[in-house]
Amino acid sequence: MRTRVTELLGTDLPIVQGGMQWVGRAEMASAVSNAGGLGILTALTQPSPDALRDEIARCRAMTDKPFGVNLTIFPSATPRPYAEYVKVIAESGVKIVETAGRSPAEHLPPLKQAGVKVIHKCTSVRHALTAERLGVDAISIDGFEAAGHPGEDDVGGLILFAAAARKVRIPLIASGGIGDGATMAAALALGAEGINMGTRFCATKEAPIHENIKQALVNAGERDTRLIFRTMRNTARVLSNDISNKVVELENQPGGVAFEDIRHLVSGERGRDALITGEINAGLVWASPVVAMIDDIPTCAELLERIMADCKSSLGKAMTAFDAHIG
Repeated sequence: MRTRVTELLGTDLPIVQGGMQWVGRAEMASAVSNAGGLGILTALTQPSPDALRDEIARCRAMTDKPFGVNLTIFPSATPRPYAEYVKVIAESGVKIVETAGRSPAEHLPPLKQAGVKVIHKCTSVRHALTAERLGVDAISIDGFEAAGHPGEDDVGGLILFAAAARKVRIPLIASGGIGDGATMAAALALGAEGINMGTRFCATKEAPIHENIKQALVNAGERDTRLIFRTMRNTARVLSNDISNKVVELENQPGGVAFEDIRHLVSGERGRDALITGEINAGLVWASPVVAMIDDIPTCAELLERIMADCKSSLGKAMTAFDAHIG
């Protein structure tokens, strides 16, 4: 399949792996790239810019296909050295970066000077248009179904993908709630030219997380995610477990809860420990309702081959039904 997304990224397939904290390592990114998609390393999974440099080299030793780096820019009292991460990305010869969180404006000049293509992930059409004006090369638009931080507008992909396609002129990648060929076909029909998947890639053989976590994704259904931090206007979608259920309970109590009172529950370190140890209730596990469509744990190559075949079949069935109706 050829679209403006594959032309921009230099990939065989218009499928991008989400930039997932603790999961976006060389094993994951190289497997997706080798399967024809675009694998993504997560910069902030690495503790320092130098560690990212080493991880880029490790990934390059595992694939000769294009791969990218996600850089999520968070407001923080003690911000990470984002400019140094950008410098490492540019010096390492990475040609694709996915930015997320705050505006990428500050970091676009050095990336563009190094010939890096920038995909900006956002959760609203207005932010997508702002990023387009800034000069990013593609937009990844997150519907409300997405794992992680889906924004505060609560607009699902069925509307958001179509609304973005009406206004965004650069290549558009649909993200959130996509995990099989049928949902990919729907995204393409709504005007996207590629898809981004996170949760589905977590349930693959190459994903660098514990088998217990992968099996928990297989066992989960569409009602098994929770929205946390709603009262703080920093909504996040995670898998239902003891931690996320406790956070929701505390947020819903009279008077709510301050973030400092739940920080110990939701720390990134606890989430990392859950993925490593396989103890599902050890910390937050980020996931979307796409778990309802996860029935197995294939290799990335098997998964992408299946998705492309099922996407073609879904589009064909839709056209057959349409032709039969108008005939």
